[in-house]
Amino acid sequence: MRLRLRYGKRGKVRFVSHRDGARLWERALRRVALPVAYTEGFTPRPKLSFGLALPTGAESVAEYIDIDLAVDVDPADDRLVDGLSAALPTGMSVLVAAERDASRVSLQDEVSSTTWQLTTPGLTPELVGEAARRLLDADELLVERERKGQRRIDDVRPLIRDLAPDETGTSLVAELVTIGRALRPAELATAAFPDIDAVEVRVLRTHQWIDHDGEQREVLALPAAVSALDRGLSA
Repeated sequence: MRLRLRYGKRGKVRFVSHRDGARLWERALRRVALPVAYTEGFTPRPKLSFGLALPTGAESVAEYIDIDLAVDVDPADDRLVDGLSAALPTGMSVLVAAERDASRVSLQDEVSSTTWQLTTPGLTPELVGEAARRLLDADELLVERERKGQRRIDDVRPLIRDLAPDETGTSLVAELVTIGRALRPAELATAAFPDIDAVEVRVLRTHQWIDHDGEQREVLALPAAVSALDRGLSA
């Protein structure tokens, strides 16, 4: 079977890179003795597949990993979630587990957009509201990027699906398209708040979305009890 986990990455562990994060997962899986399937050959590797890479320094409550197992386990067993959370570093925790539908494509190919929350001290409802209106009303949004050693100007406005203040008015919630050369949250922060150093902006990924039979859905929705915790984390 293939197990799909949704997990969070908060606090100091946000500075761990995507590659180093994969090593943390391998270590945690060994600690809990989960029956992970391995590749064949001279250097067998655990069969793990990660979703979209999280930028180093960003936090998330919507990260995903697919794990191929040699034998079936019960995803609803609380000991699975609790055991893996305990084996992971502080700041990383498993939020929900489920069996992956074998008919679905990989996360890299299936996720069509992601939702981010951007906040920093000093933001007011007026600043956030003005930033959302300005960017949504713009015909184009030009960002200078380096690609293969050359500087290029890209119009990233089509990559912004939605922008709005959160319920407090002091954070900017953005849904960004993932297809093609995605807009990085740091680039959005610079465009939204040009007078604030993007390094000072806290970035939190809250959702990853897929199109399922014409309907937008989360990859794995959180149970109500965990959703309440999710809201608390993203406040």
